Amino acid sequence: MTARIIDGKVIASDLRARVADEVARVKREYDLIPGLAVVLVGSDPASQVYVRSKHKQTQAAGMASFEFVLPTDVAQSELLALIGKLNRDPAVHGILVQLPLPKSLHTEAIINAIDPAKDVDGLHPNNAGRLAGGFAALSPCTPLGCIILTRSVHPSLEGMNAIVIGRSNLVGRPLVQLLLNQNATVTIAHSRSRDLPKLCARADLVYAAAGKPQMVRDDWIKPGATVIDVGINRLPEKDGKTRLVGDVAFSEALDVAGAITPVPGGVGQMTVACLLVNTLRAACAIRGLPTPAV
Repeated sequence: MTARIIDGKVIASDLRARVADEVARVKREYDLIPGLAVVLVGSDPASQVYVRSKHKQTQAAGMASFEFVLPTDVAQSELLALIGKLNRDPAVHGILVQLPLPKSLHTEAIINAIDPAKDVDGLHPNNAGRLAGGFAALSPCTPLGCIILTRSVHPSLEGMNAIVIGRSNLVGRPLVQLLLNQNATVTIAHSRSRDLPKLCARADLVYAAAGKPQMVRDDWIKPGATVIDVGINRLPEKDGKTRLVGDVAFSEALDVAGAITPVPGGVGQMTVACLLVNTLRAACAIRGLPTPAV
C-alpha cells in the first residue's frame, strides 16, 4: 500500500480562490477592502522570501497589502510606535510581525502590543486564551492549515486519536486546541515524552512539529494513519547544496501511512492561504459584518 499524498498546493490554491471570491463580495456589498500589514525586521533571507510570497498572494486575493521593512538594530520603542500606528489605521485589519525577531527585541512585548482584533497570527494572549477556552478566536495560521489538510481526508475528526509532537506556541499548543474543537482525542508529546514511538503508533492522526529532521520513522506510524508533517529542515548535500525535509522520514512513511503531506508542497502552502482567511475574518469582525463563508 502506498499512501495518498495530500497536495497542499492544490488545496491552498482552492482556498485562496474562495477567499478572493469573498473579498470581491464584501468589497461590492459593503465597500470594504481587507488590509494586511506585514512588518519585517532585519534581512533574514528565508523571512524575506516568505514576506514577498505574502505580499503577492494578498494582492492576488484583492486585498490591500502594506509592507514595513525595518533595520535589524531598530529600537523596540520604534517598532512599538509602528504597531500603535497600524492599530489605529482603519485601512489595516490584520497585523503580522514576522518571527523570529532579533534578540535585542522583546518578542512577548511586541506580540502583546498588537490589537487582538487585528492579530492575524493568533499569538496575542487574548486570542490564545479564547482558543484554549473553546471560544471564537483568530487562530495561528499553520495549525489552521493542518486542520484543513486533515479534513481533506477525513471530513469529520470526531473520536479519532490524534498525536501532536511538539508544543510550541506557534504550532503545537494551538493545534491541540483546534483538534479538541473538532472532537478528536488528543495526546500532546515532545522531546521529553517517554516511549514516543509507542505513543505515536496508537494514533489515527500524526502531526509532526518537533523541528527534528526525519524523526518520525515508519515503525512509529499505525498502518493507514494520516500523517501531517509540519517540519521544514534543511539538510546539507554532498555538492554543498541543501535539501528540504520534514520531521517525518517521508519515503519510509509512504509505505505505511494512509495519507501524508509532502515537504515541500504540504503544510507550508497552507500557512499563507490561512493568513488571508484570518485577514478577511478580522476585517468582517471589525466592521461588524457576518463571518465570511471560508
